[in-house]
Amino acid sequence: MFEGKTILLGVSGGIAAYKAAQLASDLAKTAADVHVVMTQNATQFVTPLTFETLVNNKVAVDTFDRNFEYNVEHVSLAKKADVILVAPATANVIAKMAAGIADDMLTTTILAASCPKIVAPAMNTGMYDNPITQRNLETLKAFGVEVIEPDSGYLACGDTGRGRLPDNGRLFEAVRRALAPKDFQGKRVLVTAGPTREAIDPVRYITNHSTGKMGYQVAAAAARRGAKVTLVSGPVSLQAPLGVELVPVVSAQEMFQAVTSRAGEQDLIIKCAAVADYRPETVADNKIKKSEGSMSIPLTRTQDILGWLGANRKPGQILCGFSMETRDLVENSAAKLEKKRVDMIVANNLKDAGAGFGTDTNLVTIITKAGMERLPLMGKDQVADALLDRLLTLQS
Repeated sequence: MFEGKTILLGVSGGIAAYKAAQLASDLAKTAADVHVVMTQNATQFVTPLTFETLVNNKVAVDTFDRNFEYNVEHVSLAKKADVILVAPATANVIAKMAAGIADDMLTTTILAASCPKIVAPAMNTGMYDNPITQRNLETLKAFGVEVIEPDSGYLACGDTGRGRLPDNGRLFEAVRRALAPKDFQGKRVLVTAGPTREAIDPVRYITNHSTGKMGYQVAAAAARRGAKVTLVSGPVSLQAPLGVELVPVVSAQEMFQAVTSRAGEQDLIIKCAAVADYRPETVADNKIKKSEGSMSIPLTRTQDILGWLGANRKPGQILCGFSMETRDLVENSAAKLEKKRVDMIVANNLKDAGAGFGTDTNLVTIITKAGMERLPLMGKDQVADALLDRLLTLQS
C-alpha cells in the first residue's frame, strides 16, 4: 500500500521533534516517497539536513525559498501528498489549522491539500488540556482530520500527564490506515485471537503457546481497510490495534459467550484464537497441594465455537477458521472445512520454520470449497491482508 504513494511529514517546533527523525526513517524504508516540511521553530530542535539525509528529499521550511524546483512549492507538495501527518503537532500549529491560518510552509501546504490529514499533538499537559486546545482539536475532527491521542507520562518540562508524542508504531500505523484501500468499508468483522486459560485452581491453569500475533494482525488489517472490527482476545501481551473494539476474555466459555452473543451482527467472523478443547471438570476453590503420589485431572470438552457459528450463521455471513496441525495438514484442515460448515480454513504446520507460535511470520495454506492455495512465507501482517483479499472475493 506504500508503493507509489507520497507521504508528507510535518514537523513543528516542540521538543518531541527529535522523535520525528526515527519516524521519517521508518517511513522512508517503505516504497513511499517521503517529504518533510518543518516550521522555522522546529529547525531549532532538529536540523533540516537530518531529515534530508533520512528521506533523500529536500526539506521545505521557507515558503519563499527560491531554490526549489517547483514554482509554487506548497501547492505542488499539497497536490502530490497522499497523506499528511503532523508529528509533533504543537498547540500553535493545531490552532492555525483549526482557524485556517496559513502563514508558513507547513500550514500553507496543509490548507492547500485535499488528502487525508493526521495530527499527533505533543505539548505540556496544561496546554493540551486547555479548553481552547481541546476545542481546536474537536474542530479538526469535525473537518475529517484524524487526531492521535497523546500518551501520558513524564514530560520534558518536568510535569507528568497527557502530552507525550505517541510511539512511532502508532504513528506509522495511522499513516498505513490512511493509505490502505477501504474495500471493507461498512462491513462488520469479528476476529478472535490468543489463547484461553482453563482454571485448575486459583493458581494453575491449562493453556497453550498462542501469543495472539496473527489474530491481532488480522484485526488491524480489517480496521485499516475500513471495517468496524470487534476483537475478542484471550490473555496476550499485545496492544489493541488502532480503531478496534477489544473484548478481553480468559476462558473458552467466556470466549464462546462473547462471540455467540455478537455473531448475529457480523458480516465476517475470523476465528484465529487457539481455544482450549478441554477444561477441568471441576475447579478447586483453594490451591491444590502437592503430594507424594501422582495426580490426575478429569477433563471435559469445551463448547465448539466455530462449529456453533457454522450451524447458526445468518444468511450471507462469511466464516473463516484457522487450523494449526503437526501432520496431515491439508487432509485435517479440509475435513474441518466440511465439518464446521465454514467458507475458509487458514492452515499452518507448527513444525514448519517460521510458522510456529510467537513468530512474526507465517506459512499458510488457504482452503476453500473452490480449492487450495499455499502462500509463501511472509510477515503475519501480509498474511492478514492476503486472507482478507480472499475473503472479499467470497463475499462478492
